[in-house]
Amino acid sequence: MAYVYKLLPAMATGLITTLEVFSLTLILSIPLGVILALGRLSPIKLLSRTVELYIWVMRGTPLLLQLVFVFFGLPLVGIVFDRFTAVMIAFVLNYGAYFGEIFRGGIESVDKGQYDGAEVLGFTPFQTFTQIVLPQVLKRTLPPVANEVITLIKDTSLVYVVGIGELLRAGKIASNRDASLVPLVVVAVFYLLLTALLTKLFKRLEEGYAYYE
Repeated sequence: MAYVYKLLPAMATGLITTLEVFSLTLILSIPLGVILALGRLSPIKLLSRTVELYIWVMRGTPLLLQLVFVFFGLPLVGIVFDRFTAVMIAFVLNYGAYFGEIFRGGIESVDKGQYDGAEVLGFTPFQTFTQIVLPQVLKRTLPPVANEVITLIKDTSLVYVVGIGELLRAGKIASNRDASLVPLVVVAVFYLLLTALLTKLFKRLEEGYAYYE
């Protein structure tokens, strides 16, 4: 246990970076996903096709490759970002595409009659979307969103490719230095605890939206 306690300061530093990447990605990519979903459903063909192409590229290429492209590739054409900014750009653009497809499916699942009913009641299109459609979309998309969020907490380990020290990198450094697997076991425990907390949170959210059944 004394060895584990010795590891905790380095692990805590890596955990802070992991949580920063995780939280900022969620805060920025979920609204982006809603915007992309609306763009994907737009009657304007050029906009719809452009968003479709963007989503296809983001979902069809690995996040690791996108990180490498943003940090190492863009400087070749004069566009330079610091490490953390490059990470956030790649993560937000990638996860925004996934959330966009999830929300698109949720929006399409809402019965068209509800739009007609809202119009009869005098709701504006904005009120219809925010007060009637969006709550149902959130309820119906919670399970796939939860899966993406749990995947995100693990994908944060990819930031090592641009030299940022997150949780898994801290564990690898300690493991290589001490020739021990204990640091990696500690990292696994951290990830399991974070996943358990997120699972519990989304379960509560699903219960809160149960009245839309």
